[in-house]
Amino acid sequence: MVRAFYYRSTMFDIDLILDILAHEVETYAVPVVDLIAAQGRDPYQVLVATILSARTRDETTAGAAARLFKKAPDLPSLAVLTAEEIAKLIYPVGFYRNKAGYLARLPEALKGMGGSIPDVVEQLTTLPGVGRKTANLVVSVAFRKPAICVDTHVHRIMNVWGYVRTKTPFETEMALRQKLPEKHWLTVNSILVAFGQGTCKPVAPHCDRCVISTYCPRIGVTPRRVPGSRTAKDKERTMKLLCWNVNGIRAVEKKGFTELIKELDPDILAIQETKIQEEQLSAGLKNIAGYNSYWHCAQRKGYSGVAVYSRLPPLQVLYGLGEPDFDSEGRVLTLEFGDFFLVNCYFPNAGEELQRLGYKLDFNRALLAFLQKLAQKKSVVLCGDYNVAHQEIDLKNPKNNVKNAGFTPEERQWMDKFLAVGFVDTFRMFNREGGHYTWWSYRFQARAKDIGWRIDYFCVDKKSEGRVRSATILKDVMGSDHCPVQLDFV
Repeated sequence: MVRAFYYRSTMFDIDLILDILAHEVETYAVPVVDLIAAQGRDPYQVLVATILSARTRDETTAGAAARLFKKAPDLPSLAVLTAEEIAKLIYPVGFYRNKAGYLARLPEALKGMGGSIPDVVEQLTTLPGVGRKTANLVVSVAFRKPAICVDTHVHRIMNVWGYVRTKTPFETEMALRQKLPEKHWLTVNSILVAFGQGTCKPVAPHCDRCVISTYCPRIGVTPRRVPGSRTAKDKERTMKLLCWNVNGIRAVEKKGFTELIKELDPDILAIQETKIQEEQLSAGLKNIAGYNSYWHCAQRKGYSGVAVYSRLPPLQVLYGLGEPDFDSEGRVLTLEFGDFFLVNCYFPNAGEELQRLGYKLDFNRALLAFLQKLAQKKSVVLCGDYNVAHQEIDLKNPKNNVKNAGFTPEERQWMDKFLAVGFVDTFRMFNREGGHYTWWSYRFQARAKDIGWRIDYFCVDKKSEGRVRSATILKDVMGSDHCPVQLDFV
């Protein structure tokens, strides 16, 4: 059994590293499932808490679990609750209606297993709402049986270390079953979840204060900018621009949006699909410290909408394209700065059975004309959810999607023209490979399996290509069915 590897002549000993981290995370906040298990290791409560925790912040999970367990401390009391009653108790955990449905069906599903929670992964995964991560966590935490629970933190950090080279959490689980000493199986998840939340964060990890920094190869990592470390010259030279379809700003607010922005530390953040009217914004959303915010909302409530948070004061702000048919949907917001325009755009979706394909193509033509006029004056940066995967390498299953919205010949041909007339896909300046996605369906565990589409872009006009320093996809940032994309621009 392999227990160590060499990287740049420095020995990375997994036993040593996990021992160091076990002591380090003793002072960290305990992951919510471990916290609940410490109060009694009740398999029912561990299972329910794990189901609730998916795509939800720990503090939200803890509150929802406490409310539910007060009303339904065991399976018999859960069985008398309706899905609607459960939903009210667990709100606002992510996908609370789906989870309420899973929990309402759980007692009946367990009848065929003797009415108790099984301690075998394969049996657990037959229960509603239970995937391999949940099953492994229940087996290891509730029953103290050897199992490797691989969530996004374990998958990411093991790849940062180079201990495994895998693309999905499932691949990581299988690799660790072969490689990781069994003595670590019960504890690796709780250690790395705490470490991933507190230090080795998905974006801008705190490498400057990491206790294993001298051992870590930092594969694929961009450490945070230490507060106060950027000189005035640095700030003038490079801007960090982020773009993210949040799929409902109020939903991501509950998942810690403002705290995440502080971690990401962008100079400008453009968001799409805000699904809000400006008068509905909370003070916390509208006034994030250090930023001014600008909003262009759809006339229809709960639909579309774009916004920009900027540290830099714009010279002017342009709302829409000047065409009422498009501007009523709140899709384009332009900020003019001293030497460039930032255009934040949420492109229309061609829709089911391509009912809005004509509308989208008309929008695309109007947008391109608008951009070309701007490009005559100064640099143009167009970011947003383009709602199109340009090439076959930009989605997992191209052959199955040729006639579907976002991959039709008409949409792709417009993208060809857009690039041909003088714009540049900045991500493809640095990466020509497939397998890099920015959107995953909420169905069929698509994100866990990395079955996705690259439909979120930063593009610049051709003459400004030399101002691009890097373009990346922040795939580990959760909170939406999209992840952010980043452009470093001078």
